[in-house]
Amino acid sequence: MIPARFAPVLFGFVLSCLMSFVVSGISTFRNAGLVDGFFGYWIGAWLPSWFIAFPIVLVVGPVARRIVGRLVKA
Repeated sequence: MIPARFAPVLFGFVLSCLMSFVVSGISTFRNAGLVDGFFGYWIGAWLPSWFIAFPIVLVVGPVARRIVGRLVKA
């Protein structure tokens, strides 16, 4: 089990993985359609996207939390 202090980083890791996977899949489908080798194209688009998305989520996540905290009542 991973210690609780790593929860924010693990959350960012999982979130960036799932979101970049879905978005790159949609983008790949819209650009190429269901062609032979679609999954390979999708993974080829997803991995670089994930490597970019993960650090961005770690930086932007706290900013987004602060903005949401100001927009909602406690």
